[in-house]
Amino acid sequence: MATQTVDLEKIGAFAGRMIGVINDASLALMTSIGHQVELFDVMASLPPATSERIAEAANLQERYVREWLGAMVTSGVVEYDPATRKFILPAEHAACLTRAAGSNNLAAPTQLIPLLAQVEERIVTCFREGGGVPYSAYPRFQRLMAEDSAVIHNAALIDAILTLVPGLPSRLEAGIDVADIGCGSGHAINVMARAFPNSRFTGYDFSEEGIQTARREARELGIANATFELRDVTALDVHDRFDLITAFDAIHDQAHPAQVLAGIARALRPDGVFLMVDIRASSNLEENIALPLAPMLYTASTLHCMTVSLALAGDGLGTMWGEQTARQMLADAGFTHVDVAEVDGDMFNNYFIATKR
Repeated sequence: MATQTVDLEKIGAFAGRMIGVINDASLALMTSIGHQVELFDVMASLPPATSERIAEAANLQERYVREWLGAMVTSGVVEYDPATRKFILPAEHAACLTRAAGSNNLAAPTQLIPLLAQVEERIVTCFREGGGVPYSAYPRFQRLMAEDSAVIHNAALIDAILTLVPGLPSRLEAGIDVADIGCGSGHAINVMARAFPNSRFTGYDFSEEGIQTARREARELGIANATFELRDVTALDVHDRFDLITAFDAIHDQAHPAQVLAGIARALRPDGVFLMVDIRASSNLEENIALPLAPMLYTASTLHCMTVSLALAGDGLGTMWGEQTARQMLADAGFTHVDVAEVDGDMFNNYFIATKR
């Protein structure tokens, strides 16, 4: 039997990388906490300050803030002067970690790590026995997705995303019928409805929590041209009703996405447009190796998107279905023309513009 030669330098290099993985995973958890309690935002507004001053400004417990700062300093996120016992968040780091950074805020996505970790034990069981973890096992998911999408939709939905479709803003101003599939908390619908009062908007989702949140926001904003329906979009059963249908990162989560896409095609009028926003990736693994955040996206697929579908005896399409598969499934659903665009500030998504003519 041939023996494999072991490269000790490679062992050392890989061990170093794994130590980095452990440290970075720990940093992700602490970054998620820092985002949630607004420590990055507070520190960005302060000059160099002690842990006591930072805790006071953030209205937090100093002992916890001090330990959190230890993780931030040893990770190179926060700078520390031992002579004065003062900490500072460099402006260059704040540009990536605060709410003021908008879509460039990379602290917000770290909240997915603890969310996904909550189901780790159940996923281990799925590896051994099959099946999936149901949507109900992710109690914070709606809120996190709403926070994430609101940043992009507030900044770009009206002026950058809808304008990807030639002539669409003018049609919306004149008045058309619009649906959003998997609308979640409904913020995208409410943003569009407020901007285009002559158009009529309907949001569909199977989450009662999401629909209630959407209706509440519409009431608070005084929006009268948006409605929200609790519905499984696999059985949409609507024909020639809408001029525009949108789906924001919702199709890959569906139990039976091919059925959903076919239903969308039927629900569109002959000159209608389907604007599908979904993960920017390839269907071929080798083409995703250099993709930023690819490991995180495959992890999110395993611990959420794929398993939620499988829990419903679905197809388990997964987050990383990729552009090639998306194009083929759109064609199979009846869309004869598909363009793919990108939007500045959105590193995660492709924007598919699909029509039946």
